[in-house]
Amino acid sequence: MQTTITTPGDVAAGAVRAPKQRIVSIDILRALTMVLMIFVNDLWTLQGVPRWLEHTAAREDGMGLADTVFPAFLFIVGLSIPYAIQHRRSKGDNLGRLLWHIVLRTVALVIMGTYLVNSEELNAQATGMSHLVFDAIGVTCFIVIWNTYPDSWSKAAVRVLQAVALAVLVYMAWIFRGGPDGDVHRFEHSWWGILGLIGWSYFAGATVYALSNDRIVVNLAVWALMLGLCMAEHAHVLPREGWFRPLISPLGEGGLTALVTGGVVISQLFRRFMAVGAWRRMVPLFLCIALVLLGAGFGVRPLDGISKIQCTPSWILICSAITIAMFMLVFYLTDILGKGGWFAFIKTAGTDTLLCYLMPYYAYCVFLTDVRLPDALVTGGVGLLKSAVFALLMVQLARLLTKVGVKVRL
Repeated sequence: MQTTITTPGDVAAGAVRAPKQRIVSIDILRALTMVLMIFVNDLWTLQGVPRWLEHTAAREDGMGLADTVFPAFLFIVGLSIPYAIQHRRSKGDNLGRLLWHIVLRTVALVIMGTYLVNSEELNAQATGMSHLVFDAIGVTCFIVIWNTYPDSWSKAAVRVLQAVALAVLVYMAWIFRGGPDGDVHRFEHSWWGILGLIGWSYFAGATVYALSNDRIVVNLAVWALMLGLCMAEHAHVLPREGWFRPLISPLGEGGLTALVTGGVVISQLFRRFMAVGAWRRMVPLFLCIALVLLGAGFGVRPLDGISKIQCTPSWILICSAITIAMFMLVFYLTDILGKGGWFAFIKTAGTDTLLCYLMPYYAYCVFLTDVRLPDALVTGGVGLLKSAVFALLMVQLARLLTKVGVKVRL
């Protein structure tokens, strides 16, 4: 899948057209978000981190920079869905094959998320290994199972490799023991993890879009429905028990799916404007939409405040507004001014995003097992610089792996 870059000359000639598969600004926005995700995920290794960078507490009304990353990523998942599905349709996929592909991607993300969540509670003595080693083995299995292998590889050899990796993954789950001494438990489901939540929200958003046949009114209605469900949850009018609880819980009671479907709607509008070269009208319209969502976010703040942990409607709307504004900024810099080259050093984070996300698990296994950085390198501005460099190094490690054929693209 090739990235299309619009040059300034094209713009001047009024020749801006929507690419058939993907555009550079979405890839770069995804790359920036992934780099930021790795950065904020590394803040736990530092001391004295500024409060505005960190997650806010579950019952605290507010959010730090770290609280904007996950929703931005979900919104970008939605931005990508119309391009990905239309690309598969152009290759001949019917609705059945599209839905099957969506299910397979969801299953993969849910498996990864559940595995990594269990690792957080691993009892090293009862399991026989540290959670760092457990993570590294699991991540290796993920890569082997879901790697996109070159056509030159024997299909039989690939299947054997994948079967072995799957067997190792099952064995790791079997030997897993979690919890404190005296209250040890086996591998279990507690919550879905970041990857699992992405998987479920992607499943809902992609399924709706595939069934809607690109009808924007359908996706807009589902966005409103999911946002309404989230608002009802935080207005405390929904029953705490019931058959629907297991259905809405993985979707953030509708909030996480609202982020994805919001991205889908913006992507559909984007494609329509770009198809007729009307970016000059699109940019101010999208910024107005962002302002409306921002105002609405503060308007519904009484519904449990702004909270990532609680997945409140205020947090959903404010983060959607921020992501749309950032999308327009990146779009103007890259697709209009042709400055995509500025971001070439993080390109892998936008095209091999999952691989980049998995890289820190290897790094922590290597460095946190035997190496302890001096306090001067994990404190203050130097510490923040360390985490920023770490994030960029993880992207470069992923880039090196892609050059030898490792491409985890679900």
